[in-house]
Amino acid sequence: QVQLVESGGGSVQVGGSLRLSCAVSGDTDSRHCMGWFRRAPGKERERVAHFDTAGSTFYADSVKGRFTISRDNTKTTLYLQMNSLKLEDTAMYTCAVGFCQGGTWFHGVGDFWGQGTQVTVSS
Repeated sequence: QVQLVESGGGSVQVGGSLRLSCAVSGDTDSRHCMGWFRRAPGKERERVAHFDTAGSTFYADSVKGRFTISRDNTKTTLYLQMNSLKLEDTAMYTCAVGFCQGGTWFHGVGDFWGQGTQVTVSS
């Protein structure tokens, strides 16, 4: 089992920044990918950014150049730095541990999810 707890969400104006954190504990290993996802009201869950097992990073086109995923050396904390926030970034952001290959995340294949943290961007 893997436990994930997100923090850092909140309300911010357009153009502002937020940094999300995700505390990861439990049975993770080198086979796991780690990433951030989001779900906006009325929309499907969207992959935002993730690390593959080699440590390479992959971003959704909608956040490239604005968001940065990072983690500490022990892989127990995952971060998402979000800059130049837009109205359309408003969503529930959730971190996850699971399996992937390159830019493809394998949903429902032994993945674990946090409860999420809300990000609201206003004008």
